[in-house]
Amino acid sequence: MNGHEKSDSPVLPTNPLNKATQVAAEVGEERGLAKGNTDRPTRSGPSAGEGVTSGLDRVRQVARRDKDVRFTALLHHVDWNRLWAAYTAINPKATPGVDKVTWEDYGQDLRANLEDLLSRVHSGAYRASPSRRVYIPKADGRLRPLGIATLEDKILQRAVVEVLNAIYEEDFLGFSYGFRPGRSPHDALDALAVGIARKKVNYVLDADISDFFSKLDQAWLLKFLEHRIADKRVLRLIRKWLNAGVIEDGNWKETIEGSPQGASISPLLANVYLHYVFDRWVRQWRRRHARGDMIVTRFADDFVVGFQHRGDAKQFLRDLRERFAKFNLELHPEKTRLIEFGRFAAQNRSERGLDKPETFDFLGFTHICGKGRNGSFWLRRITIAKRMRTKLKQVKVQLMRRRHLSIPEQGQWLASVVRGHFAYYAVPGNGRAVNAFRREVSRRWIRALRRRSQRHRLNWERMNRLIARWLPPVRIVHPYPEVRFDART
Repeated sequence: MNGHEKSDSPVLPTNPLNKATQVAAEVGEERGLAKGNTDRPTRSGPSAGEGVTSGLDRVRQVARRDKDVRFTALLHHVDWNRLWAAYTAINPKATPGVDKVTWEDYGQDLRANLEDLLSRVHSGAYRASPSRRVYIPKADGRLRPLGIATLEDKILQRAVVEVLNAIYEEDFLGFSYGFRPGRSPHDALDALAVGIARKKVNYVLDADISDFFSKLDQAWLLKFLEHRIADKRVLRLIRKWLNAGVIEDGNWKETIEGSPQGASISPLLANVYLHYVFDRWVRQWRRRHARGDMIVTRFADDFVVGFQHRGDAKQFLRDLRERFAKFNLELHPEKTRLIEFGRFAAQNRSERGLDKPETFDFLGFTHICGKGRNGSFWLRRITIAKRMRTKLKQVKVQLMRRRHLSIPEQGQWLASVVRGHFAYYAVPGNGRAVNAFRREVSRRWIRALRRRSQRHRLNWERMNRLIARWLPPVRIVHPYPEVRFDART
């Protein structure tokens, strides 16, 4: 039996029921939850470890039935089997943390290591290790800080996330897509495309939260968590991870705000924070203030909001800035724009003597007001040019490091790069861009091969045979947004 109690003083007003079986969609978006999401039973069988039970099913059912319940006994769901499943889910090639313990090292005596970890967790002796701070380049030239946790912290965080997901997947709203089971970036892209095509959207707010993961207020986060979680041992674990700090240049630094980007627990904590700060507020705002159609799509800290009326859009932006200020957040001044966009934007702007509608970027794609072959509105999505240039630069660097490998070895690696690019970007209407990526990869490959010798004899006729042999041909991988969206909802 899972312990739970009624909340005496909830942080925010209670949600109406958001049942996974409920076909009725989010207001104004006609969408339900994605298949395979909250109704998905707890993993069992070999993929989850020996003898994993469906112990979280009752947690899920109670969370679905009563939105005021606070769960008092959750940590017992973190057992050996769940830790084993978390270990097997980690990439064996993942970079080790500050303790330098690799996946293979830990697996040498896996049962004993997991039993020791489990004992420390349940006795309260577990101590979180600081993350190792590294920086990775972003598409805009800036550096993104990442925290690399130790393997043991990753294992435990993954196990705790699975337990908490049984609760929060019943609470999270339909327009939230980032880092959730059964949901992907393309589900968010499909929902956005269908919303723009089917609703009366004339204006789009393209927004980005400035330094969200580093500005997240830990005190507010814990208050939000306590709205549902009353198990003090679980809350204590989360505090340990938040307060573990980071190691940078050999020095330990305290983390008094934010959540370490890169930690397994961070995406869930971010979704909890924005669920209370943004999602529930947006739903309430739409019901109280919107005079026309309004759509919302959020993926982590990136979101797009569409409006029928400009007045709604401007008031929403003002109110949103005030809302964020209360929770130590702010919109990025350069990445937040209100633009005229939608089915009738081109015609309306033309009648006023204005240029074509502006475009906006979301989840790797530039969104454009285009036309289909029959002249009707068609939302075109093409690869963000800056993203493609950044990826091609990385390919060039890696090719020069591999230029002395055999051609089959280079070809196999490049084929995996091209297939990975197609798997994400090969959407209807983006064929020209994905073909350009393949062509530019080919050009960088021939340059790398020619630099292996000053007396090369590699011409384009021979090179084209290598390209045909190793690089997969261009094909559209994804269906049209409305086809997949309607199938899933």
